[in-house]
Formats: sequence, C-alpha cells, structure tokens
Amino acid sequence: MGEAKRRKETGTPAPRKASKRPFYIGVGLLILAAVVLGLFYLTAQPEPTSDDLPVASANAEPFPAELDQFGISVGPDDAPVVVREFADYQCPACGRFSEAARRLKDEYVDAGKVRFVFFDLPLQQHANAVPAAMAARCAGDQDAYWAMHDRLFDAQTEWSGSGDPVATFTRYAEDLGLEERRFRRCMTTDLHLDDIEQSRRVAMQLRLTSTPSVLVDNILLTRPGWGQMSAVVERELAAKR
Repeated sequence: MGEAKRRKETGTPAPRKASKRPFYIGVGLLILAAVVLGLFYLTAQPEPTSDDLPVASANAEPFPAELDQFGISVGPDDAPVVVREFADYQCPACGRFSEAARRLKDEYVDAGKVRFVFFDLPLQQHANAVPAAMAARCAGDQDAYWAMHDRLFDAQTEWSGSGDPVATFTRYAEDLGLEERRFRRCMTTDLHLDDIEQSRRVAMQLRLTSTPSVLVDNILLTRPGWGQMSAVVERELAAKR
C-alpha cells in the first residue's frame, strides 16, 4: 500500500524498517577483534619454560649441518643456535613471517647468538616463486642478497601476479644500485636454477612441504612467528650456556 493511500485510510504512516547498520557494525567489530586476537596469539612471546613450546621429536638427530650449504646463511658459523627457514617468496604467510625473521637478525644474529639460514622452497602453485628466488640469488652475486630478500617480501603484492617478473625484479635491482646488465643476464640464463632446486630437495629430504617451515636447531615450530620462535631461541640459548 502506498504511503499517501495508507495515511488517507488509516491516518498513520507506514512503520519504518529497522536499520541494519548496527548489525553490520557489530559484525565488523567482532571480525576486527578476532584478527587482533589472532595476531596477538601469533606474536605474543610465551615464557621459554612454557610446556606449550615445541620440542624435538623423540630420538631426533641433530639437523644435518652439511645441508646448510644449499641455503643462504647470515651470522657467525659458531653461533650456539641456528634458525632455518624454508620459504616461498610468493607465499603470503612467508611474507608475514619475514618481519619476525628481520627482527631475529636485528636482535640475535647481529649479537652473535644465532645463525639464520634461508632455504628456497618454491611451491608449484606460485608461478613467480622461482623467478623471485632467482632474483634474490642474482642480487647475492652483487652482495645484495638480503636487501633483495627483504624487498621481495615487502613488495610481494606488487609482483606476485606479474606476467613479467624479470622486468619488475630488474627494477628492484636498479633501485638497490646493482649492475642492471649483470643482474638481467643472471636472471635470463637461469644461472641459479640448480641452486634453488638443490634447496628444494633439502626440504623434500626433511619432509617439509608447507611454507614457512621454521626450525630452531632441530625443533620444528608449530606456530611460526616472533612469539614462539624467540621463546624457543631463548630456551635453547639457556640450555647451551
């Protein structure tokens, strides 16, 4: 019934429909709270003595240190603790973990307490993961591996869907002050493809199939992030004093 006709026949306006705006606001606040709680859960540092922290499997052998030659390492060779990450540059979860890895280098690697080793584990569903790993290693030929490593994760959303990743990565190389022709030649000749494949085989040998997979010595983290990683590092450092 039209409003004018309703007023004429009943003398009252049509009832207003209840606004759904408060409902949507409430749902939005609940989602925001869940995200905040999830981030806190991943980043909050448990006590190094917590029983909730992961431990090495029963009768686990030490990590085969000879395999580190297939990754890229930073930190002293005699550091008491070694953290190893197996990751895919195009993996969003790896992009989020990169902040924790950067903090690890700032707080533990630079202090000589930890050596950090990054292994390439490009996943088949990520078309640009291998070119990205190649870009980091080609930058490494000009002493800029970690600078490119960080740039790739920081700009992940820019290049992950690119149809010409080499052009994008070459631009990053130029931004880092690298020799463009040398970098591009490294990329287009697949100079480090065998190195990346060797790194991937290490992951297969260890039966690591998801990214990021992070180990503190021979302990596989169950929630890769700053909170759990730093707590396990502190526990391992204390045990070796």
